[in-house]
Order: sequence, then structure tokens, then C-alpha cells
Amino acid sequence: MSAALRIASLVPSVTELLVALGLGPHLIARTGFCIHPAAALADVPKVGGTKDVRLDALRHLAPSHVVVNVDENRLETVEALRAWGVRVVVTHPCSPQDVHPLIRQLVEAFAPGSGTPDVVHQRAAAIDAELSAELALTAPKDEAPVPVLYLVWRSPWMTVARDTYISRLLACVGWQTRPDAVGGPHGAARYPAVLGSEPWLTEVEQVLLSSEPFAFTQAHVAEAQALCPRARVSLVDGEALSWYGVRTAPGLRYLRQLLG
Repeated sequence: MSAALRIASLVPSVTELLVALGLGPHLIARTGFCIHPAAALADVPKVGGTKDVRLDALRHLAPSHVVVNVDENRLETVEALRAWGVRVVVTHPCSPQDVHPLIRQLVEAFAPGSGTPDVVHQRAAAIDAELSAELALTAPKDEAPVPVLYLVWRSPWMTVARDTYISRLLACVGWQTRPDAVGGPHGAARYPAVLGSEPWLTEVEQVLLSSEPFAFTQAHVAEAQALCPRARVSLVDGEALSWYGVRTAPGLRYLRQLLG
């Protein structure tokens, strides 16, 4: 293993992808939300959360590279990292298709120093091929899009803008998220609040209650039903629908199962 390559990942999805690529031995730090795969990460130190990184602890671990994400991490954290002179790898996949360039980005950043570049390239090709196959199998029906409300938070209710990874994943099966809003490249507008008085709520046909970041349960179904009286309300696996990388292909299969 190359002593020079010391990766800190502050992005749960990317942490899991790095392990899948064979780069787990180079991980020297993670967040408390980087929990998959558990066995491979058991001895990797935690340095706080995605939004509240303990910079002193991270700096003590002396990473050569830190992986961050536009949605997951704070700009001030990234600015502090850059001030150290550490290499910051910025990720921002906003669709299932964006996972292809994300894989290439990580391979280009880390394979040369991994000591086993052939293994990394082979694993990347396998993940990439599986994703291509699932994308080919997952296409919306030749019908009008189904209006969907995907809820990620309660008090206040919060959903996803149409230029987020979650919304574009749902669009692969013809589910069109409400509201008709674009959040832009970063910021709170990517996850808009829902007041409960919006006229479009009566048009929603599916309400999806995510298991994360807010852990919706059966106890919240009635509240969501009141929000959208015409809709079918379902509890869904938030990891399957919001974690990109190695979970994107299984996430597409999961979506097809939800449709069935």
C-alpha cells in the first residue's frame, strides 16, 4: 500500500464506493454517517458528521486527500481544508447517469497511488457495467408523468428539487417530483420546504416517506395522507433512493419493484 495515499471521505455514499473500488485500505478518516460497509470501516476513525466535521481531529490524521460533496458538506469546511494544502476532491452527482463520471473521477484521483491500479480499474468497470445495464432496463412508461412528493424531513416538511439526484432517479420510472422547482447548484433551495397549503398538493398521486435523513415510520403516514388526500402514501428505503455509487444500480431495481 502506498504510504502517500491517505484518503478521508466526508461523504457516506462515496466512502462506500471507495471500498467497493478496492481503496478501503487507504481510508484514514470518515464521518459518523459513513456506515457502509460496516466491517471494512470498523477501524477507520470518525471525525464528526458531514455538516460538523471535527477539523482538528481530521488534521491530526494527516490525510493526503479529502473527498467532499456539494450537498453534504459545508463550504467553510472545504475552505479550511484547502487552506491546509490538502487535495480536496469535490463530488456532486445529480443524477444516476452522473455516477459514471463519478467513478472515473475517483479512479483518476486514486488508482495511480493505490498500489493495485488494475484491481481498481477492474472493479470500476464492473460497477459501471452493472449501472449501464440497470439504466437500460429502467425507463418511464409512455404515459404522462406521475406527480410524486418525496419527503425527507418533518417539521417542517421538506422535499427535493427536480435537479437533485433523488428526483432524477425517480424520473427514471416516470415519477415527477413536486414542486416544479429547480434548486440550483447548491444551497437550501435544493431541498424546499412544503407549507401544506400549496394547491399542487391535491394533484400528488404518490407520497414517498424516506427512511432518512428523517426516519419516517408508519406513525407518520396519516399526517402525510392529510397533506395529499388523493395520494397513496408509502414508506421507502432512503438509502436505496439517495445513496449514489454502488447503490445506484440496486436503487433502480428497487424503484422497478416499487412500481410493481
